[in-house]
Amino acid sequence: MNHKLRQQKLQRELEQSRLNAVLITSLPNIRYLCGFTGSAAALLVSKSQSIFFTDGRYITQAQTEVHGSRIVVGRKAPLISAAEWFRGKAKCPGAPGKFTLGIEAEHLTVVDRQRLARSLALSVRLGVASPWVEKARILKDADEIKSIRAAVLLGAGLFEVVLKTIGPGVRETEVAAELEYAARRAGAESMSFETIIASGPRSALPHGRASTAPIPSRGFVVCDFGVILAGYCSDMTRTVHVGRPTVEARRTYEAVREAQQAAVATVKPGVSLSEVDGAARNVLKRHGLGRYFTHSTGHGVGLEIHEAPRVAKGQNELLQPGMVITIEPGVYIPGKCGVRIEDMVVVTDRGCEILTPTGKEMIAV
Repeated sequence: MNHKLRQQKLQRELEQSRLNAVLITSLPNIRYLCGFTGSAAALLVSKSQSIFFTDGRYITQAQTEVHGSRIVVGRKAPLISAAEWFRGKAKCPGAPGKFTLGIEAEHLTVVDRQRLARSLALSVRLGVASPWVEKARILKDADEIKSIRAAVLLGAGLFEVVLKTIGPGVRETEVAAELEYAARRAGAESMSFETIIASGPRSALPHGRASTAPIPSRGFVVCDFGVILAGYCSDMTRTVHVGRPTVEARRTYEAVREAQQAAVATVKPGVSLSEVDGAARNVLKRHGLGRYFTHSTGHGVGLEIHEAPRVAKGQNELLQPGMVITIEPGVYIPGKCGVRIEDMVVVTDRGCEILTPTGKEMIAV
């Protein structure tokens, strides 16, 4: 990862703004800009330099991981250490009369903003910075795509564990436990999110986290899971059926599969995110299931499991090469059943590449 180049791009954005510097407090953004993976940090980027702040717990880790930034280890919280450093610069002889420090408003609590303001000199004012880093993270570089691809492949390999574990009477948490144990043994740092294993009527819950409920002798089981590898997330969903599926169950499943494939086929540079969403919705409406699709069609994935862009109605941003998104339409019939199928795809120069290698045909166990 070229962290220095990423910082230089941020500095160019600063040059075009009214801010003298920006204080990065979002840990995923800090990792993106300088490589640090710890839990206590702040990164102060001005138009001419980059200063990384942490505390004594992370001296060795910072020296190993941080790239392109000067490291300052303080005795106070990194936020306060950064504020005091900036205050000292603002008071230096010859400094401009007014400094404006940009903050990541969406990642700073009200209390921390108040603490920051109290720690700064009167000559320093706070301003809301544009989400420059989040926008930069939308387009993945070759190293990021390589990391994401590895995470997707590791995650996809776990589906066989799910198929071997699912069965009537097995608790959903048992399936999740076997899956997560296998993920760790395969080298995953952690799961991308709390594993979803939702069976029978619970499959109609879009975010039906694994419960102690036993899997019924007949019905759908939605399996949504992902892993983190080298900091990057994967995300996939497959829905299997326990017992012999009814004609109606097959129709529902095939409608979702058709919708998912239609949305994937729409992905290419220059197409709007809302068009991708619409492609999935139109198929489900044609099958009389449109009202049961209750969430967006997808989202960006990278250092975080949910990040920009959002694949949804009204999202007019155009797809560009390097975007990595999920395509995951679903149908959720309350009290009855649910089906979701999800792949991760990367936008290429001519279309897209499906990263998730797992088949999507209906599986009965």
